[in-house]
Amino acid sequence: MNTNSFQLRHIGPNQKEQEKMLATINANDLDQLIFETVPDDIRLKGELNLEPAMSEYEYLAHIKELSEKNSVFKSYIGLGYHEAIVPSVIQRNILENPGWYTAYTPYQAEIAQGRLEALLNYQTMVCDLTGMELANASLLDESTAAAEAMALLFNVRERAKKKAGANKFFVSEEILPQTLSVLQTRSNPIGIELVIGNHEEFDFADDFFGAILQYPGKHGQVYDYESFVAKANENNIKVAVAADILSLVKLKTPAEFGVDVVVGTTQRFGIPLGYGGPHAGYFATKEAYKRSIPGRIIGVTKDKNGKRALRMALQTREQHIKREKATSNICTAQVLLAVMAGMYAVYHGKDGLKYIANRVHSATNTLANSLSNLGFTQKNTSFFDTLLIEVEANILKPVAEANGINFNYIDDNHVSISVNETVSLNELNAIIDCFEQAFNVKDITVTEFTSDVKIIDSVLRNTPFLENEIFNTYQSETDMMRYIKKLERKDLALNHSMISLGSCTMKLNAASEMLPLSNPQWGNIHPFVPLNQAEGYQEVLKKLEHQLNIITGFAGTSLQPNSGAQGEFTGLMTIRAYHESNGDTNRNICLIPASAHGTNPASAVMAGMKVVVTKTDEKGNIDVEDLRAKAILHKDNLSALMVTYPSTHGVYEKAIMEITQIIHDNGGQVYMDGANMNAQVGLTNPATIGADVCHLNLHKTFAIPHGGGGPGVGPICVAPQLVPFLPTNPLVATGGEKAITAISAAPWGSALACLISYGYITMLGADGLTNSTKNAILNANYIKERLNGHYPTLYTGEKNRAAHEMIIDCRGFKQNGIEVVDIAKRLMDYGFHAPTVSFPVGGTMMIEPTESESIAELDRFCDAMISIRKEISEATKENENNPLKNAPHTQEMLTADDWTLPYTRKQAAFPLEYIADNKFWPSVRRVDDAFGDRNLICSCNPIEDYM
Repeated sequence: MNTNSFQLRHIGPNQKEQEKMLATINANDLDQLIFETVPDDIRLKGELNLEPAMSEYEYLAHIKELSEKNSVFKSYIGLGYHEAIVPSVIQRNILENPGWYTAYTPYQAEIAQGRLEALLNYQTMVCDLTGMELANASLLDESTAAAEAMALLFNVRERAKKKAGANKFFVSEEILPQTLSVLQTRSNPIGIELVIGNHEEFDFADDFFGAILQYPGKHGQVYDYESFVAKANENNIKVAVAADILSLVKLKTPAEFGVDVVVGTTQRFGIPLGYGGPHAGYFATKEAYKRSIPGRIIGVTKDKNGKRALRMALQTREQHIKREKATSNICTAQVLLAVMAGMYAVYHGKDGLKYIANRVHSATNTLANSLSNLGFTQKNTSFFDTLLIEVEANILKPVAEANGINFNYIDDNHVSISVNETVSLNELNAIIDCFEQAFNVKDITVTEFTSDVKIIDSVLRNTPFLENEIFNTYQSETDMMRYIKKLERKDLALNHSMISLGSCTMKLNAASEMLPLSNPQWGNIHPFVPLNQAEGYQEVLKKLEHQLNIITGFAGTSLQPNSGAQGEFTGLMTIRAYHESNGDTNRNICLIPASAHGTNPASAVMAGMKVVVTKTDEKGNIDVEDLRAKAILHKDNLSALMVTYPSTHGVYEKAIMEITQIIHDNGGQVYMDGANMNAQVGLTNPATIGADVCHLNLHKTFAIPHGGGGPGVGPICVAPQLVPFLPTNPLVATGGEKAITAISAAPWGSALACLISYGYITMLGADGLTNSTKNAILNANYIKERLNGHYPTLYTGEKNRAAHEMIIDCRGFKQNGIEVVDIAKRLMDYGFHAPTVSFPVGGTMMIEPTESESIAELDRFCDAMISIRKEISEATKENENNPLKNAPHTQEMLTADDWTLPYTRKQAAFPLEYIADNKFWPSVRRVDDAFGDRNLICSCNPIEDYM
């Protein structure tokens, strides 16, 4: 075995196993399987033109060398990003721990109680600090959270406002520049008019439905917004506030002003800067808007025994149910980062956060006094952590940069300085030295922090927060380490067993891909530093864009979208901009097959398009004649087709090139959803099938871990005609010469996470990438063959082959009283996470093993499914007291004195021999979703409940 080959480590089945599997599925070799699976007319004619694969050792040396091209300055730029201290206990036990970063979205609550508790902690922290009644379990960043707030306030307008057509949204000129850009992107397609101005001069006219304020303002001034919000409420104008989370430890909660929504980022709660992300945005609002809040909410319910249990609440709002009626396309959260931020609050507790906030404010005030003593004017009359200094910026900047320091240079005469938790007396004196050197003023040295407070009394916080026991128990590292481990043990992640979720591609997240994320040379770079300080990042990001261009066959890539659904929206917005540049402003019809993922229609509506659904035939393929008829009917207004390839049903549709040609013939562009790109890489690509733009899920095909539901990265790759419209950023220009405004806050989205995909592609090379795709298809067809005769496969290609995923039909088991959800819960007793349940077809399971699983693991899974099939055949409608209906079985059940079930304890918990060797125990019995929806509780109980 070549121990230098990353490919051999990433792909599960070795050569002998592959031969055995090929014999099982009746194929002579991999090439025959691929020939029978992928239509020949869309096959690539040559190998991907990528650099030779590196070994893991070579790659780690290479990425370290690139990291040293980055210059890690002390950045006091602020604008929503601050250097933070990642507590080592959180870095080692969560960020670097596959038990946390390889977990999937907690759709199966019984085996996700650990991360659900961590997210409930996060929601509680956000509610306590903002004063709001309800928070979700994170959004993508502050700017997109602000855009979601605008959309929510637009959608919950009172009837009178809707009737009057009130469509204006006031944006304070104090808003962060990147947030303004994202608001511009998101407002225009849905008919919202932004009005930017001074909040002290706003007239509260009737044609406004909402407003957004920044707290503190972008350059640090802390305003008292009470009278503004009171007037807005009098005039039925709803108000959102973007608030710095650490400042809320010292500042009055926005809820006390009477606002409707509070948004922001939790980056400064122990998350690396990472050149812009990934970071968890927060979103908090009133209970009255619980049916409209975007994203996911974690709620408290009970299990079958009445024991407290957690689960994702209000799941009916998931976008693949609402489709074109959805008000948001949010699908990914930033779970791993939200878990870390919540744990930062758990570890420091209320008193620790007070200490940090007081220290940051004292350091800022000390700096203000020192600069005033040197003769510089500080313009903020009330501030938390940011000073606005009148100074000749062009004189200060070269001196500061020579000393390894970045400030925010606003214009020729103004600089802002944002202080963070890493700032001690040494850092303060280094800042002061810059001013002394630049302007040749007297030399002073600070020896202690002032205790004065420079926040106006009317906005000082006087309400309690983080009173819950959870935030007052784990302040020693020993206790914290054990608490994190206790939660981890409740969760089934990829480090325990295969997670075969169709459409979600839970493949190996290799350690060598993950290691660079802990390197401060990558972690401590502010997204708005000059490009010459981020040369290592620039090289990686440009190379990754080039690699993705080669893989997709396209001409340009934007890495800015930081989720798959955001990639969808971005792709459609570039199509919209392309049509507008051609004078075709009328082109607004988007054709979407009935089988499409639900975020597709939601994204189309957000991009200002009208959705027309096209039929699928009995084999799950697009009905070409229905598509043709609708394309011709709407040819004068056709904007785009959204198509997933291979199809959502796991089939390479043979007519795909005919389909894309129909769209082009009628003036439209083709958007390809990249959810199933794991079945294309190296074999075919979006350009070859005739698409014009695709998004890629780097958190699926390109090995960024799901982290319990995020981070995600959803870049778009585009054909030449769309390159000019790739998105920019107001602070660091990106994209094309006719760029659309920003899609997310940071210029390159979640740049830190992009290192993972760069490593994945660089270590696999062309041959490894192609073999990964082939083995993903082999593994899926092996499972299909092993389950043949036990479960019917719903859709296959012309030669009876599946793509990288396959759908089994469980609807027939209703005659035995068994639903597909019962199979999902029973799989937990066998040590497996269920495949995708009831998507894209109700009553089915979509299975995707990925290329990373060996034959031993595939066999264990198949043995479990076959054993469950036998249990189904023994079940009856009349008797629900069976292993499937009672699943999952907990350790508490098995060890109870009484056992009254009509089957043995062994059959309940150890139905197959392999289970005893590595038993995973669900921590609760089946959760009661309906009870949780009727009694919505989305934060931890107050401390009194524990006394």
